[in-house]
Amino acid sequence: MTAQIQKKKKLDASTHVTIDETSIGYEGWRIVAVCFLLATFGWGLGFYGQSVYVAELHRLRGWPASLISSGTTFFYLSGAALVAFVSEAIRAFGPRKCLIAGTLAMAAAAISIGQVREPWQLYAANAVLAFGWAGTSLSIITNTLGLWFDHKRGMAISLALNGASFGGIAGVPLLVAAIGYFGFSGAMIAAAVVMIVLIVPVILIFVGRPPLHSSANAAAAAADAPSSTQIRARALRDIGFLSVSSAFALVLFAQVGFIVHLISFLDSVVGRERAAVAVALLTAMAVVGRVLFSFVIDRLNQRLASSLSFVSQAAALAVIINVHNDIALIAACALFGFSVGNLITLPSLIVQREFDPRSFGVLVSLITAINQITYAFGPGVVGVLRDASGSYALPFYGCICLELTAAVLIMIRGRP
Repeated sequence: MTAQIQKKKKLDASTHVTIDETSIGYEGWRIVAVCFLLATFGWGLGFYGQSVYVAELHRLRGWPASLISSGTTFFYLSGAALVAFVSEAIRAFGPRKCLIAGTLAMAAAAISIGQVREPWQLYAANAVLAFGWAGTSLSIITNTLGLWFDHKRGMAISLALNGASFGGIAGVPLLVAAIGYFGFSGAMIAAAVVMIVLIVPVILIFVGRPPLHSSANAAAAAADAPSSTQIRARALRDIGFLSVSSAFALVLFAQVGFIVHLISFLDSVVGRERAAVAVALLTAMAVVGRVLFSFVIDRLNQRLASSLSFVSQAAALAVIINVHNDIALIAACALFGFSVGNLITLPSLIVQREFDPRSFGVLVSLITAINQITYAFGPGVVGVLRDASGSYALPFYGCICLELTAAVLIMIRGRP
């Protein structure tokens, strides 16, 4: 009897382990570093790299930009379909295997894109890229960090996703330089090799079992947890979830559409050199905004912070459309960029705060998929409106309307 009591006490102690997530020695911060590295390559090759692929394939193959861009849209839509099921994959196979699979898929996709000779091969390569994107981007990073963090989840996700901005700031110029040195095919092979050599050993060394409190909570909830299908069905009938998903879908549609066309717009207004400076500053401010917010984001009213971010982007767009002073335009781009990074982080934090913790992974994957399906059409719609109207004023005013609409929608909470 005494032995049984002692055994029960040990079990109880193991399921009530107190973890200090603020400690610099906490293993979760090593997972943040791993996810930072993963995001650098995921966004560098999967998101920002698309502009490089379009330019190179057009130059090498002479294919119409519309054909190559349709491959990009196919990639986004295919990736969205896969991203929705990342939570189930992590639950079934564990974070380590999923992260390695995503890394290998992204590397394989990079090599495949460099070998494209026929249009059908472009779609096949983008299909592989979609698997790599699902295994290296937002959904898998937030789901993985959710296993190690609770109280400091917002800071952890914000810091890790700075890798996404770093992938744009450093990854794309390095890729372009490598193409000039090795050629397109050789550069893509080199990028794939560097990705595998850097990331796979780091994942094997640092990504192990989630902490006891995570596995204990998961085990305790498993008995009565709703299925993933039930969670999705309930979410799509929930006003609070719909307000979050629709608001961020509208904003990211406007944001991605605007950023993709920004250099084309600024080129005719301030020249290519200043346009490049404005885009670089926008990207850098995304890092600054995300880092500054990471220290307070867990204590903020996150819906209100989102709404104010949407309004600030709308104000920046209004300046960009109507003011042709170089300094004012660059400052407006900086203002727009300040909230770009946080708009990736905030949906998952709102989900964490307002919904059943057992649903976190599924809901984050679902909202990521909805956003990606929506913003996949942003650049194309902005381009069509620009061609139809003869200037960027109409599509950019349309983006302002979407931002302000989202600012209202995000404040609709529904029932707790």
